[in-house]
Amino acid sequence: MEQTNQHGFTLIELMIVVVIVGILAAIAYPSYTQYVVKASRAAAQAQMMDIANRQQQFLLANRSYVSKIELESSGYSLPADVSTRYSYTIDLGTAAVPSYTITFTPSGVQTDDGILTINNEGVKTPAAKW
Repeated sequence: MEQTNQHGFTLIELMIVVVIVGILAAIAYPSYTQYVVKASRAAAQAQMMDIANRQQQFLLANRSYVSKIELESSGYSLPADVSTRYSYTIDLGTAAVPSYTITFTPSGVQTDDGILTINNEGVKTPAAKW
């Protein structure tokens, strides 16, 4: 009888590889999703700062702040990567001194991250997210 050398992997070796890949995936996936949430938050914060800058420019020109409707009618819109994860409002103060609060409310997978706000005085909440 002639013996032939067989090449390949045993079932045990394949099972060990599958277990190792499963462990790596279980560790990597939560880190990845956390990274995506932080990246989306950073993009939203950048847009909030852009709106705040536009508010200051409008105040200098018109002695009042701009509403969301007026801002959007001037051509402003959130970028697609932000608008899929956040909606926003601009609340204008009614006192003699002009004021505003920009609020970004998360949606979808971003919901657990919480609401972000910034006002005309530069107060950003929640402070831990900025």
